[in-house]
Formats: sequence, C-alpha cells, structure tokens
Amino acid sequence: MLNFPLEPFLAPLAQNPWTYFVFGLIGFGFGFALEISGFGNSKKLAAQFYFKEMTVLKVMFTAIVTAMVLIFLSVGIGILDFNLVWVNPTYLGSGLLGGLIMGVGFIVGGFCPGTSLVAASTLKVDGIFFALGTLFGVWAFGETVQPYWEWWNTGGYFGRVTLMDVLHVPAGVVVVGVVLMALFMFWGGEQLERIFGKRDLSKEPRLRRAGAALLFAGALGVLVLGQPSNTEKWALMSAEKEVTLAERAVQIHPGELLASLADNRIRVVMLDVRPESDYNLFHIEDAQRVDLADLAPLAKELVAGSGANLVYVLMSNDEAAATEAWKILSAEQVPNVYILEGGVNNWLSIFSVEEPEIQATAVPVPPETLRYVFPAALGARYEASSPDSHHWSERLEYTPKIKLELKRDKSGGGCG
Repeated sequence: MLNFPLEPFLAPLAQNPWTYFVFGLIGFGFGFALEISGFGNSKKLAAQFYFKEMTVLKVMFTAIVTAMVLIFLSVGIGILDFNLVWVNPTYLGSGLLGGLIMGVGFIVGGFCPGTSLVAASTLKVDGIFFALGTLFGVWAFGETVQPYWEWWNTGGYFGRVTLMDVLHVPAGVVVVGVVLMALFMFWGGEQLERIFGKRDLSKEPRLRRAGAALLFAGALGVLVLGQPSNTEKWALMSAEKEVTLAERAVQIHPGELLASLADNRIRVVMLDVRPESDYNLFHIEDAQRVDLADLAPLAKELVAGSGANLVYVLMSNDEAAATEAWKILSAEQVPNVYILEGGVNNWLSIFSVEEPEIQATAVPVPPETLRYVFPAALGARYEASSPDSHHWSERLEYTPKIKLELKRDKSGGGCG
C-alpha cells in the first residue's frame, strides 16, 4: 500500500478558515432542525412505533426525497456528476442484521445514535445514557468482530447499487416513483396519527400541501431533463482534458507499464479496446478486452472499485482508440486512467526484438492496425506479452507519469 501525505489535502482547510465556519454552521443547522422537530424527545421518537406520532417518518423522508430531487436536478443541468457522489455499498446480509439490532434498540431506548446526541446536547439524561451505550456498543463490536469479520464485509455484498441499476430505468422515473411513494407515506402517516393519536388534521398547516406540490414538480423536472450522456459529460470537461492529452501527461511509456506491473505497491488493470481478432493474435498478459461501446456502462464498476493504488491502462494498436476510451472513462470520473504510449505496436517494437517469429509488416498499414505478423493466434503466449521486468529495467529510459489519486470516499455518515 502506498503512503500518501495528508498535508496536500488538509492545507486548503488551513488556508481558508471560513471552511470551518461553514462546517460549524451546517452542523448547527442540522442539530437545530432535529431539536425543533422533536428528535431530542425519546417519547416523541418512540411514538412512531405506536402510530401516534409520525414526525420522525415525515421529517426524515422529507429530507431524503428533497436531497434526492436536488441532487438529480443538479446532475440534469450539468453542475454535478453523480459518479462523484458517495453511495454506500450494499451489504445485504450484515445490513439486515445491523438494521434489526438498531431497530430494536430504537424501540427500547427511544433514540437512534444521532438523535441520542441531540438529546445529550440538551442534557437529557436518557439521551446521555443512550449515547454512552452507543459508544460501549462500538467498543464491544470492535473487540468481538474478528470471528465474523469476513462475513460482515462480504455477506450479501453488491457494491454501489442504486434503484436505477436494479430496475433498469432512467433516474427520472425512479425519482418520480420515490417522491410519489413518500407523499403517499406522508398521507398515510397523517391518517395513522388521526386514528391512533387522535390528531386533528384540520389544524395542520396547509403550507405542507404546497411543499408536496413543489417536491413533485421538482421530480417531474428531473424526469423531463433526464441525465447527461457520456458525450455531454465530456463536452463539459473537454477544454481542460484536451490540454492533458496534448501535453502527453497520461500517455505512459511501455517501460513504465512494465515496471508498474512488477511493482507490488500498485495494482494495474489493463483494458484492451482492440478488435477481438487482434486481441486473439497477441495481447499483453492479463490485459482484458473491452469494447468501446461497453466502457460507459462499465465505468460505474470501475469508479466503485477504484482505490488509491489502482491504475487503469488503456491500449489499442496505436493510440487513437485508446484515447477515445480515455475520454469515455474521464467523462465518468474514473480516476487513475492512463494510455499506453504508441499502443501495442510500440510495445511490440520494444519487447519483440528477441522473438524472430514476430515480424514487422513489409508494407505500411492504416492507423490502428497491427504492424506485426504472427505465425499463430497465441494471444498472451508469446514472450513479448510478459517481458522480464528485471531484464528490461536498466535498458529503457522514460519519464514516469503515473500520479495516483486518492480513492473517493464518504466524508461522513450516520443517522439523524
């Protein structure tokens, strides 16, 4: 694992003290909203399980669906890339068990971890004890998790999954559906309050209906706007990225790729975007063939699987197809993506010199065409597909270009 200094990432915070003010303001606003909503009162929180007081459901779902609508509206108008939004990975097995434990604790104690802190901040004794119990539970989990650690991290793991992925429908359809479901739950919650809590709905503020209408209008806006295509995403960033390509900042020498493959601190994933016939004739060992048309859908998996020491290297016979692939992945915000300089033809010009059976073509060939003739389609069974890095390390000169980006992760978490 590579070691990364934190100074470059913490420096912007230190240089701009207003950042801390904004963080504090957001935190205060969040806590204040919870407190005035009654989330510091365990009786009010527990009453939802008896259908007498549904404030928790209405406040939490209002926050969720409002954030959802604003996020996808921002994506639709091009000021936010959804690939950069942290989506919690789905761990179905451990998630169900954890939800059950938390739910039982919520019913018994009257708080969830977040609301217990709200109550504790106003010196409510039950909130203080619940928060202390939460800390004890965290400690107990850390001390006992070893026997079931593997299951906890792999049980029902599906990675970054959204309703759009599961249902195979556009984001706008999901947003409208979720908003309609939430509005139905709000209406149903009020009916439960009327029946079980003897609540007089005529005294409820009428402004809530205007809010519901505004929320639904926003959902329809998401549906009408749609989500930007890969081509549209590239258009928004092309001015900056084209400079990177022109400066040859992401085209790495075959020697650097070979050295990276031998470096156990780096994980290299090679994506070969050439036609299947060329791939079958010859390819670098462990390179995976991918069609250009499949790269945009694959990008979600690449973003979810990316890590601080993971590098993607794209290759074609020359550079043109690999460059198009780089644009596709860059538009989807896949980090640490590079292009093999000169493509497979350049790789062969260096590493096939000791294989007389591999011969350069006698006549010029069109761009993005293999310039070598092979006796048989052996794929990665040629010596040139897996050169000895120790043999070549001192014979090749190049300027290293790989600069790893840190993996994007959530900045916080928990419940209200």
